[in-house]
Amino acid sequence: MKNSEIYKRLYNDYSKKFLDKIFLSVFFSVLVAGSTSAIAWLLDPAIEKIFIEKNQSLIFLIPIAIIIAFTTKGLSLYFAKATMISVGEEIKKNLQIDMVKSLIQTDTQIIDKKHSGKFISNLTYDVNHITALLSNAILTLFKDSLTLLGLLTVMFTQNWKLSLISIIMIPLASLSAKSLAKRMSKVVNEAQEKSGHLTTYLVELFKNHKLIKIFQKEKYENLKADKYLDDLKEKNKKIQIVYVRISPIMETLTGIMIAILIFYSGILISKGSLDINNFFSFLAAMMLAYQPVRALSTLNMTLKQGLSAANRIIPIIDNKNQIIDSENALPLIKKKSEIKFLNLSFAYEKNENKVLKSINLNFEGGKMTSLVGHSGSGKSTILNLIPRFYNADEGDILIDSQSIYKTTIKSLRENISLVSQETTLFDDTILNNIKYSNENASNEEVYKVAELSNCSEFINKLPNKYQTIIGENGIKLSGGEKQRIAIARAMMKKSSIILLDEATSSLDSETEAKIQEALTILTKNKTTIVIAHRLSTILNSNKIYVINSGKVIDSGKHEDLMINSKLYKNFYEKQIQK
Repeated sequence: MKNSEIYKRLYNDYSKKFLDKIFLSVFFSVLVAGSTSAIAWLLDPAIEKIFIEKNQSLIFLIPIAIIIAFTTKGLSLYFAKATMISVGEEIKKNLQIDMVKSLIQTDTQIIDKKHSGKFISNLTYDVNHITALLSNAILTLFKDSLTLLGLLTVMFTQNWKLSLISIIMIPLASLSAKSLAKRMSKVVNEAQEKSGHLTTYLVELFKNHKLIKIFQKEKYENLKADKYLDDLKEKNKKIQIVYVRISPIMETLTGIMIAILIFYSGILISKGSLDINNFFSFLAAMMLAYQPVRALSTLNMTLKQGLSAANRIIPIIDNKNQIIDSENALPLIKKKSEIKFLNLSFAYEKNENKVLKSINLNFEGGKMTSLVGHSGSGKSTILNLIPRFYNADEGDILIDSQSIYKTTIKSLRENISLVSQETTLFDDTILNNIKYSNENASNEEVYKVAELSNCSEFINKLPNKYQTIIGENGIKLSGGEKQRIAIARAMMKKSSIILLDEATSSLDSETEAKIQEALTILTKNKTTIVIAHRLSTILNSNKIYVINSGKVIDSGKHEDLMINSKLYKNFYEKQIQK
């Protein structure tokens, strides 16, 4: 996007709704500019009337006026900044909301391609830069521009010749800042990349803390952390150094300017062309102008940072999903919930090998069908295609003779429950985890499914029972307890299609029996497609498909496949029987 397009987009989507507060901040900026200019101007009558003419009537009035000017400046500056801080935080929240909404709704394939740590960095690091662009930069632009304009007015009022000499500093400072801003843009992009790397590493670090301890990799991880932190430190240091490079330039320019002005002022005063009171008022105005000139000269750097961040964030917000309803999509009409795959092919990336190759499957309504095969054969992909986490490249999937690509995604997914191999739970109460699939469910309904899924026996032993916070991904629960809560959550949805990827982890016989009992209740009279790892599941299946390298090799019941399918028999003997 062009810079002008980014500015227009940020204004229309985020700044425009806060124009009343922005104009209020501009009003206070006018007061800041007026009071700052008044401070410089008051030195003229103060020196002339009090020190030169010794006017006793003004000995109290002028100091009081100076106090009022400083007080007005202080209060106005506070209100201007406080108002823009409020605007900045509102804009920050709105940006983050738009990003989160986009990420929640975005295609699974997009999430898969980028580490979650990178998205977290976008939500924090980049958003802060855009907030600075839309709040701090706006305040600086108005406050310091108006202040500089007021002070220049005072300077020209006192002596236009000296003013013409002094304003040479403004374009010189701007040229210096412009060259630094180019460098700033590159460094900021590099810093964001390093920030993303660090966030990604920290996510992995916290997720795998037990692994680090058991393999005694603390020293190794400390070295990795030191490298990531050092890389980010170096980039942030460069940003700050680029910022402060303007200081010696500004100080040198100011020093040269003051020296020239004092020299020329001395000539003017000696000729009687300039009074001492006019000179001190002019000098005060020029010295006070130093801060706004410096702020405005570094403004371009803030703009570059914000634009770089916006270039990374706007594509995330504007992401166009591929998984969307077709133009004439209709709600899915549920009958027997029979599912068919027709000559279906799929690859995760266009240039990659096909994961599924022209497969045909028929899952009978209200029956259990198992998928067996070695790891990487395409079983999980089959499950993921049914709720349209991904779109097939070729072929079709029908539910009760209706193409899932011609039905609404909402109606499709509300008829499907998923119990995945790796149980995913939220850092919330047990009650809310079970209700996640149906937030309108009553507590009594939760207690009922907890009883059916054999959760209630361990829940009731907990001090806070259903109000127990289970920690990140249910860290406070055992593997079997987490699986049973996931089953209860699926039960709560009351969907007609169950997608089940059985856990490969071994459980004690008692827990295994309880989970099997819960699964039997969950899948009763439901169209169930299960990636089977347990012998009991396979034996209870109405049909078994043997998947190998993305193709259906064999299908039938267990007894028939043991006789007719060498691959199934080999898989059974090696993977299941042991």
